[in-house]
Amino acid sequence: MGWRKDIWRCAIVDRPLQAVVRQGLAGASVHWLGEEPPLTFLADPFGVSLRTGGTALFAERFDYRDRHGWIERLDLAADGRLLERRLALREPWHLSYPVPLEAEGAQWLLPEAHRSGALTLYRAHQDWDEWQPECRIMLDAVPVDASPVWHEGRWWLFYAPAGSKAEKIGRLHIAHAERLTGPWTAHPGNPVRRGADGSRPGGLPQRIDGRLLLPVQDCRRTYGAAIRPLWIDRLDPREFAATLGEPIGSPAGAGAYRNGLHTLNPLGERTLIDCKRIDQSLAGLAIELRRRLGR
Repeated sequence: MGWRKDIWRCAIVDRPLQAVVRQGLAGASVHWLGEEPPLTFLADPFGVSLRTGGTALFAERFDYRDRHGWIERLDLAADGRLLERRLALREPWHLSYPVPLEAEGAQWLLPEAHRSGALTLYRAHQDWDEWQPECRIMLDAVPVDASPVWHEGRWWLFYAPAGSKAEKIGRLHIAHAERLTGPWTAHPGNPVRRGADGSRPGGLPQRIDGRLLLPVQDCRRTYGAAIRPLWIDRLDPREFAATLGEPIGSPAGAGAYRNGLHTLNPLGERTLIDCKRIDQSLAGLAIELRRRLGR
């Protein structure tokens, strides 16, 4: 019936990402963003530094009443106070996983939008604002949670294919291009990794101690149960090899939000995460009943 609903909550960890990868979240100071209204959530947090000082977070805002996601921007002061929150991008289709990038003389946003049948790259016409579609990125499959990185003279894109549920959580594809706008070439080894233990991306690739790391989701127990570091041992247009690290779960103080963690991104010397609780309320069941009755 779909009674159980994942409700995510974003947080800022006072520990750099490389330390989180090495030590986990035990003992870390965690600042939780406020809870959303019932049966709504914020998830997939990504951060950027603003020219005016402070930071901006981009995150998915989702409401189970219409099952439609869009992208919101939250501006934070240097001490973490929320200064402003507003809509950043909304389309007729569901949006999530809003990757912000500053590259090639422009600011870009690359949100997950597989229900549109494509991956669209947006360009800012103000400081991380006024997003306009620049191009569609064509790949061997409609991508989910596409995560780009500049590595050894070219762009690389990690993504899951938008097929069955098993493919979304258990297949990793990659592609490469000379420019962010493409054209993109799919890797001949796709899928380069299989398994719900760590294939779907869960954050931007990072370089730690000279090694390339991709945060991936461990979905064996539940969707987004934990983040695991996927250490990239070899990455070129013909070959791929990687080693999967140990899971990083919710911090000890997560309370009800201890059922999962599926995003790991840097925010300067801090780290962005999101954790989930599972809602089994009668209000959630009523929403599903209305949907099934077409109301």
